[in-house]
Amino acid sequence: MPDPDKAAELRALQKFSCPACGAEAVWTPAKRALVCPYCGTVSPAELNVDGNLVEELDLAAALRSLPEDQRGWAVEKKTVRCQSCQAISVFDPRRVAQNCDFCGSPALIALEDTGAPIRPGSLLPFKIPDTQVREQIRAWYGSHFWARSDLGGRAMTDLLHGLYIPYWTFDAHVVCPWRAESGRYYQVRGREGRMEQRVEWTPASGLVKHFFDDVLVPASRGVHPKLLEGVAPFPTTSELLPYDPGYVSGWVVEQYQIDLVAAAQDSRRRMEASLQQLCVQEIPGDTYRNLQIQPNYSGQTFKHVLLPVWLLSYQYGRRTYQVAVNGFTGKITGEYPISWVKVALAILIGLIILALFAMLPQH
Repeated sequence: MPDPDKAAELRALQKFSCPACGAEAVWTPAKRALVCPYCGTVSPAELNVDGNLVEELDLAAALRSLPEDQRGWAVEKKTVRCQSCQAISVFDPRRVAQNCDFCGSPALIALEDTGAPIRPGSLLPFKIPDTQVREQIRAWYGSHFWARSDLGGRAMTDLLHGLYIPYWTFDAHVVCPWRAESGRYYQVRGREGRMEQRVEWTPASGLVKHFFDDVLVPASRGVHPKLLEGVAPFPTTSELLPYDPGYVSGWVVEQYQIDLVAAAQDSRRRMEASLQQLCVQEIPGDTYRNLQIQPNYSGQTFKHVLLPVWLLSYQYGRRTYQVAVNGFTGKITGEYPISWVKVALAILIGLIILALFAMLPQH
């Protein structure tokens, strides 16, 4: 009797073949379809587009155990680790990778899937095409005065990669009692007749109820964390689609390296930081001190999702610089080497202006 898992894998592999030439069809943002990169034929394969099927998973149950049928990629994949930046990339086995998509290093080693990862339950497919992203990056470099002038004109577009970045999302209902000392400012006249500000402290307490919906925790090691924060938000509450191998066909996927336990702990820290601010807004008076919160969490769920990021990564001197673009919204952020020639000229011009002012006659 044939193995049903193998049969499903074979169907998935056959599903994305070009009907005209047999090559692998690739998800193409500009056409929102699987397209053959060789002959241009649009594949008739139907991908899952019903966002209502995206499932929230019980966090407590998942931390205890996760069914094997929710692990793996549901299609044949090859996994490599970069020895330089430690990113784990997952891509189609027929691709021969020459360099790491995250840092450009050629030091890639194959990994055996000793433990299949938790399969993504949903994703945001790429919406912004690479042609638009290249123009955005050139304009972005041009808008930063202190960046080196040669960056915009260099052949950076050859280094642009579209990557699916792993994230965890967490939901929770929270009831949060809080206590603090509320301060009210008042004025008194001091010994020398001057008005002085004092604070009158009184006890205060209250209760904040809040629902956290899709708190995002990136699980990437390949993209610099500040850049992932910079390209957020992603419309995960409204635009997610159920995971379908067709959406990642022809694209590199980073395998999560922050596991569910660590991500859940991170999400709790993020929630508590938000709760602190929500409770602060409830404290009466002009100021406060000694705020204490006691949140109670219930209905905790999570999702493992893939989110689209266009990444430009290049080496300049001894440092790796990255520019990231949200593959769904087009939001851009990045790093760049500073032109010290421009800095030196600015300092020189400033000194000249100061010298000219000093030479003006004093009245």
